[in-house]
Amino acid sequence: MRLPVRFPLPVPPPARRGRSRTSRVRALLATGVAAGPLFVSAFAVQGALRAHYDGRRHPVSSLALGPYGRVQTANFLTTGALTLALAEGLRRTPGHGSTWGPRLVAGWGVGLLGAGAFVTDPVGDYPPGAPQDPDITVPGGLHDAFSLLAFGSLIAAEASYARACRASGEHGWAAGSAAAATVTAATFLYSGWAFGRPDAPGRRAGLAQRTSITTGCAWLTLLALRTLKTTR
Repeated sequence: MRLPVRFPLPVPPPARRGRSRTSRVRALLATGVAAGPLFVSAFAVQGALRAHYDGRRHPVSSLALGPYGRVQTANFLTTGALTLALAEGLRRTPGHGSTWGPRLVAGWGVGLLGAGAFVTDPVGDYPPGAPQDPDITVPGGLHDAFSLLAFGSLIAAEASYARACRASGEHGWAAGSAAAATVTAATFLYSGWAFGRPDAPGRRAGLAQRTSITTGCAWLTLLALRTLKTTR
């Protein structure tokens, strides 16, 4: 009785496997290039079209309230998912700059997902007629907690890359990351203190928050482009 002849399955050569892995990493990093511009442009357009909404005074999260709130909720969730993909791409890129950086970038993504899953409480006078209850609701409290996680992780990521780039002699990236961390942190703290105030600081709180978000998103986009450029 003759045994059937079994032929080994073809194994792709190492070079081809390496190119395949590189392509997957580049695809993950490319999502990070799109995440920041998508998030900022989406809330900017919504704020311009929404009646009674003033981006200089009201937080971005308030766009999730009202009849069209699902648009901003989708913006939170989509950007959070894209940011997690970016974090995975950074993690798979050896020597990209920072050991803790990808985990902290993932923290920003998780925070955005949580902020989208739980709707904020009304702040100021938006939406019109909403009850201005001083007590924080459970969804509102969870939204604030995830927002704090998001911004804290983003600021820490900027600082982490600033330190790592300084140690590796990339002084331009170190200075840029340190400046981004400073601006992101300062404007985030100012907006958190000023939201809901009826005086002049309250009228600039939304602008400060947008400065914080835009600075952080621009830094993430540049980080994704920088890493993508070095991944061949």
